[in-house]
Amino acid sequence: MTELDQLDFFSDRSLVADPYPYMEAMRQGCPVRREPHHNVMVVTGYDEAVTVFGDSATFSSCTAVTGPFPGFPVPIEGQGDDVSELIEEYRDQLPFSDQVTVMDPPKHTAHRALLMGLITPKRLKENEEFMWRHADTVLEPYLAAGGGDFIKGFAGPFTLAIIADLLGVPEEDRAEFARKMDHSQGEGGVGSTSNEAMSHSPLEYLYEKFSAYIEDRRREPRGDALTEMASASFPDGSTPEVMDVVRIAANLYTAGQETTVRLLSTSLKMLAEDPDLQNLLRKERDRIPNFIEEALRIESPVKGDFRLARRNTTVGGVDVPAGTTVMVMNGAANRDPRQFEDPQRFDIARPNARRHIAFGRGAHSCPGAPLARAETRVSLERILDRTTDIRLSEEHHGPAGARRFNYVPTFILRGLTDLHLEVTVTP
Repeated sequence: MTELDQLDFFSDRSLVADPYPYMEAMRQGCPVRREPHHNVMVVTGYDEAVTVFGDSATFSSCTAVTGPFPGFPVPIEGQGDDVSELIEEYRDQLPFSDQVTVMDPPKHTAHRALLMGLITPKRLKENEEFMWRHADTVLEPYLAAGGGDFIKGFAGPFTLAIIADLLGVPEEDRAEFARKMDHSQGEGGVGSTSNEAMSHSPLEYLYEKFSAYIEDRRREPRGDALTEMASASFPDGSTPEVMDVVRIAANLYTAGQETTVRLLSTSLKMLAEDPDLQNLLRKERDRIPNFIEEALRIESPVKGDFRLARRNTTVGGVDVPAGTTVMVMNGAANRDPRQFEDPQRFDIARPNARRHIAFGRGAHSCPGAPLARAETRVSLERILDRTTDIRLSEEHHGPAGARRFNYVPTFILRGLTDLHLEVTVTP
């Protein structure tokens, strides 16, 4: 394991293009073990990952986004058998502390309920109807050009439009949102391997816009989605502060768009590389849902998620002391051979593909998962309808057997920064 120990998962650029050999080596050594550079306990086994995700009483999400960076405000390891009091005392000093992602119950329970009130089944159904109408609007110029960068030409603009519709952003503001929020070429940000300084509140634009919307709708209800958002209440019936609602909307806007772009680009890359698979999905559309699940399993858009152990515990028979930073590697757990047979192989017919944890598990499982699945399914249907062939651009990605791809340089996200395709349009 000497060569493995020399690699720093959090900063080594050589692991960006293909992190899976590292993850496999870590799991073979032990599905729960410390990496030597930042003293992080890495969980690479499926059962062990589900255990951590499912135990929010033992594992705090206060550092879910940042993990060991920039560090806890005070020393926390070696401070006793239970560091819960330290976590509560200092959690507001941690980056992103105002986001639902890093909250713990009971606060997380209340704020997640508020979030689920924004993406009700009724709202999702209306949003999917918009997807079907809007897909061709975005797809038309991309196909007319014979293809191009799929992320910049379709995935980014499409997902931004869909989340804007879900949240009820007024039509007259959507072009501005698209300009301000298009990160489809993602060059780092949270989890960047360059370890650049992270802003405590990187969502100022969304905060400003949604604060104005919510305040306006509370003064003058209009019967639209923003009014529903403005009138939402916590489970106990109390009215949230404006910023409570704004943060939920902003979190959904950014997180939902980012991961769906990665899922879409992964899906199209797979189709472009495998003509037989492409033709199979054209003929048998009922296979698309399981294709999406297998794509999520084999290329999870989120590589991993952090937790902080509140008290002494064990995971997979390994001692985890209070104050330990734990990283659950979704991407590794989804390739655990104890759970998935021949896990390195993409299998469109895999019977348990949906057991993946690409969207997490437990209290913090991704609430936008149905949205991401619907966006991908609609996109694939329309792209397959409108084309007879989808190919990778050899000019940008090289010939078969010597492909070149660029991946988002972070230790959190897994996805392409660009995907250049050539398409033959259906006559």
